[in-house]
Amino acid sequence: MKTALITGASRGLGAALAEALAPTHHIIAVGRTTGALEDLDDRIKAIGGDATLAPMDISTDAAMQQLCRSIFDRWGSLDLWVHAAIHAAPLTPASHINPKDFAKSTDINITSTSRMISYVAPLLGADGKAVFFDDARGGEAFFGSYGATKAAQIALARSWEIETAKTGPRVQVLTPNPMPTATRARFYPGEDRAPLADPKSEAARLLPDILA
Repeated sequence: MKTALITGASRGLGAALAEALAPTHHIIAVGRTTGALEDLDDRIKAIGGDATLAPMDISTDAAMQQLCRSIFDRWGSLDLWVHAAIHAAPLTPASHINPKDFAKSTDINITSTSRMISYVAPLLGADGKAVFFDDARGGEAFFGSYGATKAAQIALARSWEIETAKTGPRVQVLTPNPMPTATRARFYPGEDRAPLADPKSEAARLLPDILA
Protein backbone atom coordinates (compact mmCIF):
# COMPACT_ATOMS: atom_id res chain seq x y z
CA MET A 1 0.00 0.00 0.00
CA LYS A 2 1.12 3.57 -0.66
CA THR A 3 2.18 5.81 2.21
CA ALA A 4 0.99 9.34 3.05
CA LEU A 5 2.57 11.59 5.66
CA ILE A 6 0.06 14.14 6.96
CA THR A 7 1.54 16.95 9.06
CA GLY A 8 -1.20 18.76 10.93
CA ALA A 9 -3.46 15.70 11.01
CA SER A 10 -5.11 16.28 14.40
CA ARG A 11 -8.11 18.18 13.10
CA GLY A 12 -9.52 20.30 10.30
CA LEU A 13 -8.48 19.72 6.71
CA GLY A 14 -5.47 17.60 7.69
CA ALA A 15 -7.66 15.11 9.55
CA ALA A 16 -10.27 15.10 6.79
CA LEU A 17 -7.63 14.39 4.15
CA ALA A 18 -6.14 11.62 6.30
CA GLU A 19 -9.54 9.92 6.30
CA ALA A 20 -10.06 10.54 2.59
CA LEU A 21 -6.67 9.03 1.74
CA ALA A 22 -6.94 6.06 4.11
CA PRO A 23 -8.60 3.69 1.59
CA THR A 24 -5.54 3.92 -0.68
CA HIS A 25 -2.68 4.92 1.65
CA HIS A 26 -1.19 3.94 4.98
CA ILE A 27 -1.52 7.20 6.93
CA ILE A 28 1.37 8.56 9.01
CA ALA A 29 -0.47 11.16 11.08
CA VAL A 30 1.52 13.92 12.78
CA GLY A 31 -0.12 16.29 15.25
CA ARG A 32 0.35 17.77 18.69
CA THR A 33 -2.88 16.47 20.24
CA THR A 34 -2.70 12.79 21.16
CA GLY A 35 -6.42 12.43 21.83
CA ALA A 36 -7.36 13.93 18.47
CA LEU A 37 -4.93 11.58 16.69
CA GLU A 38 -6.41 8.60 18.52
CA ASP A 39 -9.90 9.68 17.44
CA LEU A 40 -8.60 9.95 13.87
CA ASP A 41 -7.13 6.46 14.14
CA ASP A 42 -10.52 5.11 15.24
CA ARG A 43 -12.22 6.71 12.25
CA ILE A 44 -9.59 5.38 9.85
CA LYS A 45 -9.90 1.85 11.26
CA ALA A 46 -13.68 2.08 10.98
CA ILE A 47 -13.37 2.45 7.20
CA GLY A 48 -10.84 -0.36 6.92
CA GLY A 49 -7.71 1.80 6.83
CA ASP A 50 -4.53 1.77 8.86
CA ALA A 51 -2.50 4.56 10.44
CA THR A 52 0.70 5.21 12.34
CA LEU A 53 0.27 7.98 14.90
CA ALA A 54 3.08 10.43 15.56
CA PRO A 55 2.04 12.83 18.37
CA MET A 56 4.75 15.46 18.05
CA ASP A 57 5.40 19.11 17.23
CA ILE A 58 6.87 19.80 13.80
CA SER A 59 8.97 22.59 15.34
CA THR A 60 10.91 20.02 17.39
CA ASP A 61 13.74 19.32 14.99
CA ALA A 62 15.04 16.14 16.63
CA ALA A 63 11.55 14.62 16.56
CA MET A 64 11.14 15.36 12.86
CA GLN A 65 14.55 13.88 12.08
CA GLN A 66 13.64 10.73 14.00
CA LEU A 67 10.25 10.53 12.30
CA CYS A 68 11.72 10.71 8.83
CA ARG A 69 14.43 8.19 9.71
CA SER A 70 11.75 5.85 11.05
CA ILE A 71 9.76 6.22 7.83
CA PHE A 72 12.85 5.29 5.84
CA ASP A 73 13.65 2.33 8.07
CA ARG A 74 10.10 0.95 7.88
CA TRP A 75 8.96 1.79 4.34
CA GLY A 76 12.04 3.01 2.50
CA SER A 77 10.19 5.91 0.90
CA LEU A 78 7.05 8.06 0.90
CA ASP A 79 4.45 8.41 -1.81
CA LEU A 80 2.75 11.56 -0.54
CA TRP A 81 3.32 14.38 1.94
CA VAL A 82 0.35 16.62 2.83
CA HIS A 83 1.45 19.64 4.88
CA ALA A 84 -1.51 21.09 6.77
CA ALA A 85 0.30 22.19 9.96
CA ILE A 86 0.13 25.91 10.69
CA HIS A 87 0.43 28.34 13.58
CA ALA A 88 -2.23 31.04 13.72
CA ALA A 89 -0.97 34.00 15.72
CA PRO A 90 -3.55 36.38 17.22
CA LEU A 91 -4.77 39.13 14.93
CA THR A 92 -3.20 42.47 15.72
CA PRO A 93 -2.12 45.69 13.98
CA ALA A 94 1.30 45.37 12.37
CA SER A 95 2.65 48.01 14.76
CA HIS A 96 1.60 45.92 17.78
CA ILE A 97 2.78 42.43 16.80
CA ASN A 98 4.01 40.52 19.84
CA PRO A 99 7.63 39.40 19.25
CA LYS A 100 6.99 35.99 20.83
CA ASP A 101 3.94 35.41 18.63
CA PHE A 102 5.89 36.44 15.55
CA ALA A 103 8.83 34.21 16.48
CA LYS A 104 6.52 31.22 16.95
CA SER A 105 4.82 31.93 13.62
CA THR A 106 8.21 32.11 11.93
CA ASP A 107 9.42 28.93 13.61
CA ILE A 108 6.41 26.79 12.71
CA ASN A 109 5.24 28.28 9.43
CA ILE A 110 8.63 28.96 7.81
CA THR A 111 11.60 27.36 9.56
CA SER A 112 9.92 24.05 10.35
CA THR A 113 8.48 23.83 6.85
CA SER A 114 11.91 24.46 5.34
CA ARG A 115 13.46 21.74 7.49
CA MET A 116 10.68 19.31 6.66
CA ILE A 117 11.17 19.88 2.94
CA SER A 118 14.82 18.94 3.30
CA TYR A 119 13.98 15.83 5.34
CA VAL A 120 11.02 14.64 3.26
CA ALA A 121 12.43 15.31 -0.23
CA PRO A 122 14.74 12.25 -0.19
CA LEU A 123 11.85 10.07 0.98
CA LEU A 124 9.61 11.26 -1.86
CA GLY A 125 12.32 10.77 -4.46
CA ALA A 126 11.46 11.38 -8.08
CA ASP A 127 7.99 9.86 -8.03
CA GLY A 128 6.44 11.19 -4.81
CA LYS A 129 4.32 14.27 -4.30
CA ALA A 130 4.09 17.09 -1.74
CA VAL A 131 0.97 19.20 -1.24
CA PHE A 132 0.67 22.60 0.46
CA PHE A 133 -2.32 24.87 1.05
CA ASP A 134 -2.56 28.61 0.39
CA ASP A 135 -5.32 30.72 1.92
CA ALA A 136 -4.04 34.03 0.56
CA ARG A 137 -4.06 36.08 3.77
CA GLY A 138 -0.96 38.10 2.91
CA GLY A 139 -1.57 41.84 3.10
CA GLU A 140 -4.91 41.70 4.92
CA ALA A 141 -5.46 44.04 7.85
CA PHE A 142 -4.42 42.58 11.22
CA PHE A 143 -3.06 39.39 9.59
CA GLY A 144 0.57 40.55 9.69
CA SER A 145 2.12 37.63 11.59
CA TYR A 146 0.03 34.92 9.98
CA GLY A 147 -0.09 36.43 6.51
CA ALA A 148 3.64 37.15 6.28
CA THR A 149 4.75 33.74 7.51
CA LYS A 150 2.14 31.81 5.55
CA ALA A 151 3.13 33.68 2.39
CA ALA A 152 6.76 32.78 3.05
CA GLN A 153 5.79 29.12 3.49
CA ILE A 154 4.00 29.14 0.14
CA ALA A 155 6.96 30.91 -1.48
CA LEU A 156 9.16 28.01 -0.33
CA ALA A 157 6.69 25.51 -1.76
CA ARG A 158 6.43 27.28 -5.10
CA SER A 159 10.22 27.51 -5.42
CA TRP A 160 10.48 23.79 -4.70
CA GLU A 161 7.73 23.16 -7.26
CA ILE A 162 9.69 24.93 -10.01
CA GLU A 163 13.02 23.41 -9.00
CA THR A 164 11.72 19.84 -9.20
CA ALA A 165 9.38 20.20 -12.18
CA LYS A 166 11.62 18.01 -14.37
CA THR A 167 13.20 15.77 -11.75
CA GLY A 168 10.48 15.22 -9.12
CA PRO A 169 9.09 15.06 -6.59
CA ARG A 170 5.96 16.81 -7.78
CA VAL A 171 4.94 19.76 -5.62
CA GLN A 172 1.43 21.21 -5.60
CA VAL A 173 -0.14 24.25 -3.95
CA LEU A 174 -3.92 24.10 -3.55
CA THR A 175 -6.38 26.72 -2.27
CA PRO A 176 -9.12 25.32 -0.03
CA ASN A 177 -12.45 27.05 0.40
CA PRO A 178 -13.08 28.64 3.82
CA MET A 179 -13.91 25.97 6.42
CA PRO A 180 -15.20 26.12 10.03
CA THR A 181 -11.84 25.12 11.52
CA ALA A 182 -10.38 26.05 14.90
CA THR A 183 -7.89 28.29 13.11
CA ARG A 184 -10.63 30.24 11.35
CA ALA A 185 -12.60 30.52 14.60
CA ARG A 186 -9.62 32.34 16.15
CA PHE A 187 -9.64 34.80 13.27
CA TYR A 188 -13.42 35.29 13.03
CA PRO A 189 -15.05 34.71 16.43
CA GLY A 190 -18.81 34.83 16.25
CA GLU A 191 -18.87 34.25 12.50
CA ASP A 192 -21.87 32.44 11.02
CA ARG A 193 -20.22 29.14 10.17
CA ALA A 194 -23.18 27.65 8.30
CA PRO A 195 -22.07 28.88 4.83
CA LEU A 196 -18.53 27.51 5.26
CA ALA A 197 -17.36 24.33 3.54
CA ASP A 198 -17.30 21.19 5.67
CA PRO A 199 -13.68 19.87 5.93
CA LYS A 200 -14.73 16.40 4.77
CA SER A 201 -16.50 17.85 1.74
CA GLU A 202 -13.50 20.02 1.01
CA ALA A 203 -11.17 17.03 1.32
CA ALA A 204 -13.35 15.16 -1.18
CA ARG A 205 -13.18 18.12 -3.57
CA LEU A 206 -9.39 18.38 -3.33
CA LEU A 207 -8.66 14.66 -3.38
CA PRO A 208 -8.71 14.19 -7.19
CA ASP A 209 -6.11 16.95 -7.59
CA ILE A 210 -3.96 15.44 -4.84
CA LEU A 211 -4.10 11.98 -6.38
CA ALA A 212 -3.61 13.19 -9.96
